[in-house]
Order: sequence, then structure tokens, then C-alpha cells
Amino acid sequence: MKGLVLSVILLFIAAGTVLGQQQPQFTQYGFNGMYLNPGYAGVKGFGEITTIGRYQYVGYNASVDAGGSPQTYLLSASLPIKLLRGGLGINIYKDKIAQTDVTSANLSYAYHIAIGEGVLGVGVQGIFSNIHQGNFRPAEPNDPAVPEESSDRKLDAGLGAWYETETLYAGLSVNNLLRAKYKFQNARGADSASVVGENHVYLTGGYNIQASSSVVVTPTVLVKMVLPGKVGDAGKFSQDKSSFELGARATFNDKYWGGVGYRFQESFNAILGISFAKDNAFKVGYGFDFIAFNQDARALSSHEIMLSYRLPKPSNILRPAIRTPRYSF
Repeated sequence: MKGLVLSVILLFIAAGTVLGQQQPQFTQYGFNGMYLNPGYAGVKGFGEITTIGRYQYVGYNASVDAGGSPQTYLLSASLPIKLLRGGLGINIYKDKIAQTDVTSANLSYAYHIAIGEGVLGVGVQGIFSNIHQGNFRPAEPNDPAVPEESSDRKLDAGLGAWYETETLYAGLSVNNLLRAKYKFQNARGADSASVVGENHVYLTGGYNIQASSSVVVTPTVLVKMVLPGKVGDAGKFSQDKSSFELGARATFNDKYWGGVGYRFQESFNAILGISFAKDNAFKVGYGFDFIAFNQDARALSSHEIMLSYRLPKPSNILRPAIRTPRYSF
């Protein structure tokens, strides 16, 4: 199984080209499976609540307006539900880039299948997104092609599969299956511009290596692809724009962790974190990106804070019946 996962990962990396940021990205993606894949919902066997705040390209000077420093806030939750033979998950995020605000919420269900030593979650996802375009400065006054204080909202869908054991995980997902088209109006109230939600594919994996009795090393990978056009269009799968992230973290006594990573043609990054409280249920993590490539349109650093809580594993609500021959007649 490990060999198959590594082969697929290398295949996707070899096919990759550079990708401009289309959806929010997170340096601590190794702790954020629910955001990446609806098949993750409940697959760990316990509930989780995770929040992440990301401030990207801190201090970027856009010369004209306060823009160019994306800010993203995410809340995600996952819960196994035995009655549904799977789990439920939810993601809510707000992403602000200059005059564009994106608010998105999605609800996921994953059906769980026991395979070998692990669990496979096959998930579906419903997505609701609202995109708001603020006040832009057109080169020509009253340019009808420039949107102004206009919003549009649409429904979309996603699919994903996530497999996890005690030592490894691997997931593949795709969103924006309906390729919803968002339309915006100009100052005159007429249609001015539109944006199509293209298909985004995420392939991720990780493997836990027991380096010593107290240290676990976890290499991770995340491949991100944008597939423009409709399914069936000529060249849809040959003209994808792709990127990848590689990382590794070391966890000491299941309590402290630190790691380093690389985002293709953008940055090197580092993460630090600590678990605390009963059963180390709470996690606090920090991520830092040093922007090492294409610095002309970016500032030199990005920062990220993560808070997470692991719920206790669900127990039986009703106590099991006690059978005795005394009451069997």
C-alpha cells in the first residue's frame, strides 16, 4: 500500500506545472484533512474542531490601495456517526484578497468502509459560495467592464476518497463539479464580468515513521491541480495547471511537533506546535512561510495560527443488556 501511494504521488508531481493561487492554501495542511477532502469526515473515529487564521504576504505594498495581502479564516469540524455508517463534516471559510471577498460553506458526508488495517471514507460535498466584488479603480471612469459593489452566490458540489491507517493516509478529491458561473454588475446595474469556478483536484498523503520510542517523523505531500473547461473538452486533462507542497514534521511524545516544508516556486515554510489538556486533546500550531521565489508581487512572509480540539470517542448511550437464566422464562 505504501508503495502504491508513493508511486501515485510521484506521478502527479512529475506532471505538474506552476499554479496561481485559486483557493485558500494552508501551510498546516497536514492537520487539515476536512478542508481538503469530504471523504475525511469522521474517518479517524473521533470528532474534531479546527480553526485556522492565515495572513499571507504580510506588509505587501500595493502602491494604490491596501491590497495584495490575502487573509483567510477557516472553521472546520468532523464527526463520526455510527447510525449513518460514516461521518459528517463542515467547512466555513472567509477569504479576502484586495477588493474581493469570498465566503464559502460546505457540508460533507462520508461512507466508511473497513479495508485491511484502515478505513476508507468515500465522501460527497455540497458547497455554497458567495463572492463579493468591492470598489475598483477603472482606468477609464464608468468603465462598463468593471464590477462595483456586486455579489453573486451559487451552489456547487464535490467528491473525495480518503484512506487512513495508524501509519499512513492518502486522499484524492475534486470540487466545483458543476463549474458554477458567478456574474457581477457594474455601477449602472448591468452585467460587467463573470468568474467560473473551475475544477480543483487535491491529492495528499503522509506516512508515520517511528524514529524512536518517543519520536515520530511524518513526511507529507499535497498536489493541487486546476482543470479548466468542461469534462469532455479537448485538452482538459492535458492543460492543467498544477503545484505541489512537500513537508516533514517530527512529533515528540505525541505532544510537541516541528517541521519544514516547500511550496513549489513560492516559499519555504516551518511549523511548530504543542498539544495539551487531557489526552492531548487541544492543539495549537503556528506556520511561517518565507517567500523565496517571485518576490516582485509578494511580501517576504506569511503567518498562520491553528487551534484544534479532538472530541472524546463516542460511547454507547445505552448500557448493554445483561442476560441471566433467572429471567428467561
